Amino acid sequence: MRKKVIAGNWKMNMDMNDTVALISELKNEIRNKNLNASVIVCPPFTNLDTASALIKDSSIKLGAQNMYFEENGAFTGEISPSMLKSVGCEFVILGHSERRTIFGESDQVINKKIKTAVKHGLKPIFCIGETLEEREGGITFKVIEKQISNGLEGLSGTDLAELIVAYEPVWAIGTGRNATPRQAQEVHQFIRGLIAGQLSQSFADQLVIQYGGSVKADNASDLLSQSDIDGALVGGACLKADSFIKIVEAA
Repeated sequence: MRKKVIAGNWKMNMDMNDTVALISELKNEIRNKNLNASVIVCPPFTNLDTASALIKDSSIKLGAQNMYFEENGAFTGEISPSMLKSVGCEFVILGHSERRTIFGESDQVINKKIKTAVKHGLKPIFCIGETLEEREGGITFKVIEKQISNGLEGLSGTDLAELIVAYEPVWAIGTGRNATPRQAQEVHQFIRGLIAGQLSQSFADQLVIQYGGSVKADNASDLLSQSDIDGALVGGACLKADSFIKIVEAA
């Protein structure tokens, strides 16, 4: 059985005081519950050190929202893998649709980032997903296949032993719309099959594939009950402890 993994992507939200308040509340809630899911929080870069200190005595794990593929140098405004490791990050979100669409990151750039993360012992949460235009055009599977093939090019099952894939249909992110459980399951099953072909069936069987895209407390159970959905990458609903915990409980 694959263990469910719930990650909260805070995006560009929450200052230092907000971070202390939210993580303190999450810790108290989690401490009092017998949860059978892994929990990851991904605050902005400025709050990672504070978050790391706060979660030390808990089961909560720390992730970053992005990372550059170079290890150091004259790259103003970027963050290196060693910087993330030094503040206690275990995970890093790569390929999020907002990085692809707003900041123009290509599959090739994301592939470089995944390779660098793996080299430095960071566990990638690799995001993929189609736009509304692509879904309505009937090319969802084609888009997913291209993103996976290019994003994981040159990497082996050994390299990717700690990989998490997050399927996030772009049309469902922050829109209030979400894929139906059946739609999400169909794509997750397709992803697992692609990974089996690109790497191996045994690797694919163990791979955690999260769903992301307007995941909320009231739809989490239906989504997470699907056979190939192994968790959630949560956006807006992770900014309040009560709604995030309800999603964790659903897992």
